[in-house]
Amino acid sequence: MPDSVYKVIELIGTSPNSWEEAAKNAVNKAAEHLRGLRIAEVTELDMKLEDNNVVAYRAKVNVSFRFEG
Repeated sequence: MPDSVYKVIELIGTSPNSWEEAAKNAVNKAAEHLRGLRIAEVTELDMKLEDNNVVAYRAKVNVSFRFEG
């Protein structure tokens, strides 16, 4: 494999249903705008609360892609 450089960005995906869906939403949105996604790593999970109820699941995701510039 030739030498490569990858860039890592941090995203936060949200979902009213689950952390898994929140992480997928972050990756799917990144895939709309970036080429060559390589690795996605969930680094943190949390929930948004309103009136003592969970209203959203949030997943912080580091996504890497090949740096071409």
